[in-house]
Amino acid sequence: MRARSLALALMLAVAPTATATAAHAQEIGLAVGTKAPGAAVQTLDGKPADLAQYIGKGPVLIEFWATWCENCRALEPQIQAVAKKYAGKLRLVGVAVSVNQSAQRVRTYQQRHPFPGTLVFDKDGNATGAYDVPATSYIVILDKTGRVVYSGLGSEQQLDAAVRKAL
Repeated sequence: MRARSLALALMLAVAPTATATAAHAQEIGLAVGTKAPGAAVQTLDGKPADLAQYIGKGPVLIEFWATWCENCRALEPQIQAVAKKYAGKLRLVGVAVSVNQSAQRVRTYQQRHPFPGTLVFDKDGNATGAYDVPATSYIVILDKTGRVVYSGLGSEQQLDAAVRKAL
């Protein structure tokens, strides 16, 4: 587990630089058509949760992010826009990775930059492993049955078009 965490930390530290200008939709992570897995995570107050509770109950956008991720910050306006445009039709879940951050740091960031959905903390890396997360700013969009209709990485993803695939 420690080797896996170290490898993930290295990937997350390097990947944002490599993907800062281009989205890599459909080329990484979970394949389109795949049934999304559940994964044990925590609420920001440390209670157990599972991504399975959001899957198969309607379209959902899941973003794997970090407070220190520049690409994630660049995606914030798009995340806010799709949240507003598809309010009541799309659930948003932010999965804060545990590399170089804590639940407290995520809570503090959330107070200054509110996420328009549910935030969870991937303390043990279960979700990043289950979703084959290549780096922060990784987005997975699921349809109402819980199947992947889109996965992308980087700051220039076309989230509105991707969300329409899920509706």
